[in-house]
Amino acid sequence: MSRDLNALYIADLSAFARTLRDDLTGQGANPPGHQVMLGLIARAAGFRNYQQLRADASPPALSKAVARALRYFDDQGRLTSWPAQTRLQALCLWRFWAGLLPGRDYREAEISDALKDWHLFGDHVLLRRSLIDHRLMTRATDGSWYRRVEQAPPPEALAMIRADLRSRVT
Repeated sequence: MSRDLNALYIADLSAFARTLRDDLTGQGANPPGHQVMLGLIARAAGFRNYQQLRADASPPALSKAVARALRYFDDQGRLTSWPAQTRLQALCLWRFWAGLLPGRDYREAEISDALKDWHLFGDHVLLRRSLIDHRLMTRATDGSWYRRVEQAPPPEALAMIRADLRSRVT
């Protein structure tokens, strides 16, 4: 009988190992613990251990939107111009959100100074308003303080935050 090669992509190896272990338990087997199971799966895939599998994993490719949004930043992470598309604007704003400390109240002058340092087109007020409009930052009604809104970034925003600007393709 010939052997067919079938590629298997597993998005979440931990969940896969847990499900496999649960299935083995359901069949009356006495499966190994979670970490041992991860090691067994890694060795079956041709790696020495789970750590090598993790080290060899290549990062996922950036989406087209993230790649386009990154083009608006220079090598020092400063926004060079304001994107026309709202979706790209939102992605760019996540990098500013990530630069703000969680739970800290900022005075208007502090936010303005930070935003001035983080862009090159001279409109920090636009950025401050956009952070509020996109619900990434909130402010007191009298404008006395501004605060980052704590939330889990969506996957594209997370990719935008983690992107290394020095290695991007322009």
